[in-house]
Amino acid sequence: MKKYIYFVLVVAIIGCKQKEKSKNGKLQVVTTTTMITDLVKNIGGDKIDVKGLMGAGVDPHLYKASEGDVSKLFNADVIIYNGIHLEGKLEEVFEKMRHQNHKTIAVSDAIDKSTLIDSEFFASNYDPHIWFDITNWEIITSYLIDQLSELDSKNAASYKENGEAYLKELAALKITITEMINPLPIEKRILVTAHDAFNYFGKAFQFNVVGLQGLSTATEAGVKDVQKMAAFIMEKNVKSIFIESSVPRRTVEALQEAVKSKGHQIEIGGTLFSDALGDFGTVEGTYIGMYIHNVKTIIGSLLK
Repeated sequence: MKKYIYFVLVVAIIGCKQKEKSKNGKLQVVTTTTMITDLVKNIGGDKIDVKGLMGAGVDPHLYKASEGDVSKLFNADVIIYNGIHLEGKLEEVFEKMRHQNHKTIAVSDAIDKSTLIDSEFFASNYDPHIWFDITNWEIITSYLIDQLSELDSKNAASYKENGEAYLKELAALKITITEMINPLPIEKRILVTAHDAFNYFGKAFQFNVVGLQGLSTATEAGVKDVQKMAAFIMEKNVKSIFIESSVPRRTVEALQEAVKSKGHQIEIGGTLFSDALGDFGTVEGTYIGMYIHNVKTIIGSLLK
């Protein structure tokens, strides 16, 4: 808590100082999650410099900004983040910076609130995991093309060309994912994971999604949660459950043991990428690669 207060104070103090100029003249962009970093790089190409705060395996719900993040944020021409309280207390920092005339963009602002998934248990009353609906990611791509073009009009043509090429890749991804999922019967489309990150995916592809920890990993699952989930798994005859790369596996392993203790066989079907992409430079380190990996893992296990 003390570090967070210090961080906010530093942001307030340096707000009066002169901003450093980019040596290469490129638009300086700071992003939060790996999904947003990947998207912005696809649109911006070599016309921008992107610095992502969070890396592979980092949980944005619990992310605590370091003192070294201050200069990155302050020297950025624009900060691009998810919003809907995904980044926790960082959003208070972004709000403060906005009042100091720093440009910030919440990609969730691009999504019509009527299409968001409600949640009575989450701070914003909406599920923030919007990237798991590919249609949302298409809308956000178009939104960021416009936003970056407005900020850096001399490179607007490049942003439009890159963005439209990426939109074609997302359209192709939709087709690929649909073809991968089609062989799985509706009654087998039950996805049990560490926390409720996949509701938009479930809504788009007719999966019943159940998370042990709810929408935010800030709330840990208790014994009652594990027992309740174990009963659900037995009732629905679920054969596989999944761990997540950005969430400790102990809760899912505890669930597996609880189910086995009741005489029901359950296996861990593999690791899914939820709140962060895979390692940079790998296929899973991209949004499209992550999505295909997840669906391949889910279908490969649930079809057994």
